[in-house]
Amino acid sequence: MSIPSFLKPRIWVAATAMLALSACFGAPEVMKQGGAKRTASTTPQRPQITGTPSFTSAEAQQCAFDLKQAGVRFTPLPNQDHGGGCSSIDSVKLLDIGTPVTNLGPMTCPLARNFAAWARYAVKPAARQYFKTEVVKIETYGTYSCRNIYGGRSGRLSQHASSNAIDVAGFVLADGRRIMLDGGWHGDKASQDFLRALHKSACRRFGTVLSPDYNAAHYNHFHLDMSGNGYCR
Repeated sequence: MSIPSFLKPRIWVAATAMLALSACFGAPEVMKQGGAKRTASTTPQRPQITGTPSFTSAEAQQCAFDLKQAGVRFTPLPNQDHGGGCSSIDSVKLLDIGTPVTNLGPMTCPLARNFAAWARYAVKPAARQYFKTEVVKIETYGTYSCRNIYGGRSGRLSQHASSNAIDVAGFVLADGRRIMLDGGWHGDKASQDFLRALHKSACRRFGTVLSPDYNAAHYNHFHLDMSGNGYCR
């Protein structure tokens, strides 16, 4: 049956409206995936802006002020919901803390503040004390990573999933030596003393500190995060 000519414009308008709504809200299956609980088979979604600007709370603003006062160069990052429970809220990209650092991604401001202070007031003096030289680079395995603890297929999310952790692998000295957790933790006396001094200092600055003594998964790095209340292993 043909459609009367006077109805055609109305049908065209209705179809256009439906397409616009579909574009705004997505297909039902997409909506289900967006709200699904993260499982081993769930792929993290593309980063989405949460809709709230970063560094609006008094605590976050104070943290940013503290970084500036310490002479740390950084860029504030927009709040992001990466999907699957992973996020970067009130986070920064560290540009210069006085010592080059590898593999830095988003870090919560408190983590960035404490890490910069640890590098300045613990790492650099310890290198002078135990090796009579300067640290010219801190090597890390990174910060943000949307994953479970230990990278497992199940279990709770790691602090890395909220940009609240950093894994420190080792240190490069001005004379070319590399003091790495893998080998150095049970290495010569100077390396052992240096790394254990840094571990002790870290335990006073971070909420959780895990060393190679904690378990096999940490044989080659310090895990430093701002959760917990002085959990030091």
